[in-house]
Amino acid sequence: MKAGTRPEIAVTTPNAKLRLTVPEVVADYRLAVRSRAASELSRREVLIGKAPFGISGEGKEIAQLAMARAFRPGDWRSGYYRDQTFMFAVGLADLSQYFAQLYADPDVVRDPNSAGRQMLSHFATRVLDEEGRWKDLLATGQSASDLSPVGAQMPRSVGLAWASKLYRESPALRSVSRGFSRNGEEVCFATIGNAGTTEGVFWESLNAVGVLGAPLIVSIWDDGYGISVPNELQTTKGSISALLEGFRRGDGTTGYDIHVVKGHDYLACCDVYQIAAARARRDHIPAVVHVTEMTQPQGHSTSGSHERYKSKDRLRFEIEFDPIRRMRDWMLREELVDAATLDEFERTDRATVERIREEAYEAAQAPIRADRERALTVIEEAERESRIDLTEIVAELRSAEEPSRRLIAATAARAIVRIRAYDGPARVDLMSFADEYRLENEERFNSHLYSESSESPLRIGPVAPAYSDQSETVDGRMVLLRCFDENLARDPRLVILGEDVGRLGDVNLVFEGLQARHGVHRVVDTGIREATILGQGIGAALRGLRPVIDIQYVDYLLYALELASDDLATLRWRTGGGQKAPVLIRTKGHRLQGIWHTGSPLSMIISSLRGLHVAVPRDMTRAAGLYNTLLRGDDPAIVIEVLSGYRLKERMPDNVGEFTIPLGAPETIREGRDLTLVTYGALCRIAEEAASDLSRLGIEVEIVDVQTLLPFDRQHTIGRSVAKTGALLVVDEDVPGGASAYILREVLEVQGAIDHLEVGARTLTGTANRVAVGNDGDYFSKPNREDIVAAGYAIMRDRRPDDFPPILAPVVRE
Repeated sequence: MKAGTRPEIAVTTPNAKLRLTVPEVVADYRLAVRSRAASELSRREVLIGKAPFGISGEGKEIAQLAMARAFRPGDWRSGYYRDQTFMFAVGLADLSQYFAQLYADPDVVRDPNSAGRQMLSHFATRVLDEEGRWKDLLATGQSASDLSPVGAQMPRSVGLAWASKLYRESPALRSVSRGFSRNGEEVCFATIGNAGTTEGVFWESLNAVGVLGAPLIVSIWDDGYGISVPNELQTTKGSISALLEGFRRGDGTTGYDIHVVKGHDYLACCDVYQIAAARARRDHIPAVVHVTEMTQPQGHSTSGSHERYKSKDRLRFEIEFDPIRRMRDWMLREELVDAATLDEFERTDRATVERIREEAYEAAQAPIRADRERALTVIEEAERESRIDLTEIVAELRSAEEPSRRLIAATAARAIVRIRAYDGPARVDLMSFADEYRLENEERFNSHLYSESSESPLRIGPVAPAYSDQSETVDGRMVLLRCFDENLARDPRLVILGEDVGRLGDVNLVFEGLQARHGVHRVVDTGIREATILGQGIGAALRGLRPVIDIQYVDYLLYALELASDDLATLRWRTGGGQKAPVLIRTKGHRLQGIWHTGSPLSMIISSLRGLHVAVPRDMTRAAGLYNTLLRGDDPAIVIEVLSGYRLKERMPDNVGEFTIPLGAPETIREGRDLTLVTYGALCRIAEEAASDLSRLGIEVEIVDVQTLLPFDRQHTIGRSVAKTGALLVVDEDVPGGASAYILREVLEVQGAIDHLEVGARTLTGTANRVAVGNDGDYFSKPNREDIVAAGYAIMRDRRPDDFPPILAPVVRE
């Protein structure tokens, strides 16, 4: 054959009839070679200590090239950390960004995926501009930010695909779809490893999309192992596609198109993806593509060697069925290109990858070296001026072959300690440098936990509820119903989804009649599947919608907690402000009856959900005001309503859909001079009853309702109250040492109220166990009126024992 390539011929896939020119095929092959070289170099860099961790997609290259050929602008990828070849092929990442991430470069231009916050191969496109506003999501394809927890990408894939269905079928969205959807033609391409299919969220997600009929294509990269555990020990029948036969679509039924293809067969993979994508795009028929006979030639990651657990036969398979080798053999066999040309391409491409790696490493190191010089200049001047020996400290920093920001900050701190007794300008300069450097790196590594845009809910000020002679008194649930009704009318992007919220209108009738009024695409019933209800919300929010997801009881949040914590709460931060998902989680708890209907696990929530706002309103009017605030902002949040409050009477505000309560703004609901009582939620009403009892005993209690725990009292209202009363009691339904410990830290340490206490601060909490069913269980397991009276009285007795003779001892939970 003629030397070089043969551009005059074309390659056609057997079923989809996709025509590929030889230059296109060769370009795919060369990209696979470059991607493999990047994988190998990343492993080397970790093993020699230049990079922190490496995980990559070697052995998966050819199938990903085929998938990329079916990907279109506006489509979404929701994958995991094996998809680098795909990202390179669709132009959503490049080699310089890949290596910047390998070296944890925090420069968002060099690593737009995560600004150095995520491990290698965790990809994300920047869907927000520098002001935090949506870009045109149809201009290119998009990638939701990857996660390391296995299978965690699946629930949000439900929402990414479902959004296409909504944009196509919901009349309300036609006016707001520009830049977000082209009549719902966008496909979500989810990827997962074979081992990840054993996770519960995989099955929950697959079932959800099968019911919804949404355009999702799930690719399962099957290399036979989950780290060291073979398929036979993970999957019934040893094959996920065999196990999924019950999901296969039949005539007139819902379900999936299921395809099985070998990961080293380039043409067959191209064929399958063209067919699956066309069906999903046109008819919203989901598909599973089980890609078998894949390899993982470097093992799972840089943390271990696969030679330790793979047999000799399997290791031979890794070599013989290497997809790049197989594609090369096919091209040579079909005489598309000659071996000498491929050899030259491979040599050139590998050299190119090494050059890009070197440039990325130098780009990551250059600003650190410049910082080192800044630090050395200041430290050496302090040594010269103070005449205190800093030789050892200076030498350690100067001699570091690969200096780090950590070393620079630590060296400056050590130098300050060494010259602490010297009082001169150089010491001031050194301390200023250390402070400035710390602030620089706080911004570099810790920014964007919450919105910094003009749409931040923290920027929304108060609008008071308005009342008139016509304001009726109603059940509390009606205040929420009217609030959601008006917000649905105001914002066409708003969609409410959850168990029983549609036809029934919620188990507490908070949404009664709203589905009939606004349609089945605005108020949406789901199955009992908390993780994917939240995932459905996250994916839809990434597509520009404003989901309110309903978790029937806060006790059941545990089913979705991993996703809420690992995906939703970290999304804005882990993308360096590049992505957002303003999901509003609506749930209820605190006091009712039964073990799983009395939850107040606030310490769990505030500890695991930093990145969400956490609101704990005492009644439905306060809940409505907080919903109005959050639905006008661009951050995710959780609102925990008082479960026992839906039938209590409240006045309906005339501006029920408009009034707002600022976040982090406690409300003083009773003035007092002797004791500050801090609480929230259902306990506010009980605290007011107890305060009336204490008043008759000569004790005037000031009650402060925190209203939101995240953020907490931004104006230090509680600290000022403690300064006035000199005493603090925190009353909390959480376990001992739970949210009460968090509140104490905020008030005593952050607000400095400890300096104003005349007697030690106290807490009154729930028990460490759950609550037994019935009113008696509630009374003896959670703070009650008499407990609060006893606790408040005991504080006053400690201050003025002569004025307050003994009564019942206060409850102390252990």
